[in-house]
Amino acid sequence: MLSTSAQFNKLGDVIVSAYQSESDNSSISQLNLETDVLVIGGGPSATWAAWNAAAQGVRVVLVDKGYCGTSGATAPSGTGVWYVPPDPEQREAAMASREALGGFLSERPWMERVLDQTYTNLNKLSDWGYPFPVDDQGRPHRRSLQQAHDYMRLMRKKITRAGVKILDHSPALELLVDTEGVVAGAKGICRQTGESPAGTLRERWTVRAGAVVIATGGCAFLSKALGCNVLTGDGYLMAAEAGAEMSGMEFSNAYALSPAFSSVTKGAYYRWATFYYQDGTEIEGAGSQKGRSIIARTLLTQPVYACLDKATPEIQAMLRTVQHNFLLPFDRMGINPFTQHFPVTLRLEGTVRGTGGIRITDYTCASTVPGLYAAGDAATRELICGGFTGGGSHNAAWATSSGYWAGEAAANYARQLGTQANQRTVRGLGEAGVSANNANGSSFTPSEVIRAVQAEVFPYDRNLFRREQGLTESLGRLNHLWKEIRNSQAVSEDQAVQAREATAMVATARWMYSSALERKESRGMHKHLDYPEQDPNQYHRLLSGGLDQVWVKPQKLETSAKERELVAL
Repeated sequence: MLSTSAQFNKLGDVIVSAYQSESDNSSISQLNLETDVLVIGGGPSATWAAWNAAAQGVRVVLVDKGYCGTSGATAPSGTGVWYVPPDPEQREAAMASREALGGFLSERPWMERVLDQTYTNLNKLSDWGYPFPVDDQGRPHRRSLQQAHDYMRLMRKKITRAGVKILDHSPALELLVDTEGVVAGAKGICRQTGESPAGTLRERWTVRAGAVVIATGGCAFLSKALGCNVLTGDGYLMAAEAGAEMSGMEFSNAYALSPAFSSVTKGAYYRWATFYYQDGTEIEGAGSQKGRSIIARTLLTQPVYACLDKATPEIQAMLRTVQHNFLLPFDRMGINPFTQHFPVTLRLEGTVRGTGGIRITDYTCASTVPGLYAAGDAATRELICGGFTGGGSHNAAWATSSGYWAGEAAANYARQLGTQANQRTVRGLGEAGVSANNANGSSFTPSEVIRAVQAEVFPYDRNLFRREQGLTESLGRLNHLWKEIRNSQAVSEDQAVQAREATAMVATARWMYSSALERKESRGMHKHLDYPEQDPNQYHRLLSGGLDQVWVKPQKLETSAKERELVAL
């Protein structure tokens, strides 16, 4: 029996009640909150969504798997931004520059909107006090957010001052929907409160909301890429359980260069690198951009070494001031990367530097499910990138813009529902990895499932260099993993978060490989060795979805972009 341990009160404008079971020492307390907009995530898109939702005058709660302001890929990394002044020639050049690279799947109207909103938001960020670098004449350089820790610290401060209630270290496990299937909040765990002597997680939270913004980032499959180990596809899984669709999941095989002994994935530094075999011979054609496939093929059979020997003394000094964390691992190892060879690897960043994610249906960043919005890397970036992107740049611009739009739209949606929105009858959607599905008591081990997924998505010769046979074999094993999870009981309380991460990674990999099998051509970052050419007859996006039964279908695009593709071919 649950007994009330705190009366309803105010934390900002958020209604809160707390309950605790008095049955035993390992009891689970329950935190119940009511708000207008719930934002799930804690990076740039999440904080922009929370800030703009609060700016509309509604109540906002933000829940983050880590600590909002430090967790995720942006905070520890620094990034460039697709920031272009409103000059017609510069804007045209910016939009045209990567259309072919992305397979002509981007859309000009979306690109124009993102450029406009990013320009406005970064100027606003400057007004708020972000220290943009300046040139010799004192002009700000707003294409750079290299001091990303300052960026995210500032965003946390802004949303706190705006009245947003933040729950740190509080991963969401499942969405709530009402009797009509409209999203109405979420449930999760508070990881920092009330641990038992055995380490069992004891506090769960429930947030009822008029609308939800998923800004949980992409999925890097726990590859140890910098800042990415909180990015396990959780938002995709929760959205799919509500019936949301994915888009562009075949464009999810991004690999980033990294020292073999470090998690830092700053590919831009390798423009000054030469790559070598173990015997010191230079690897012809290897490079951080166009020659990355050569590095991957070499890594299949032997180590690859790099040296930043193309950097002049002036460049070396600049690199030490721009991105401190890149050189820190070398300093700790006693390696001079400008004169000594060091081993490198390629770490999978999946949909973090890919373009796949939750399908966006209109300019509000709405998903296909009422009451559910998506932003940042949790949403598809095909609208502005097509089938190819990378760290920062377009992704960083998309994060600030989509977060801004999703927050405003979610606030308007919640306001239209009125004051009775949080009185709706609701139910949780989480099944796989959450609820018991098997009366015979069998269970799965999350860590084993995670290793099994990684065995399918990490290898270069399976994911980067794709063949129909390899994709089919991997998909068969992934489908078996999904059935194992679906036929298992819910795991123990202390493994609840890891179980959902494992489940989300299996689901994400299945959408990826199912879409990759359907796209029988090479386009964007999807390189299919059985179909090495780009096929103009496959000028379309691929939508995907489903859990127990994954489906994939094409979505036609406008003619003008196809005409540009045909001219390029």
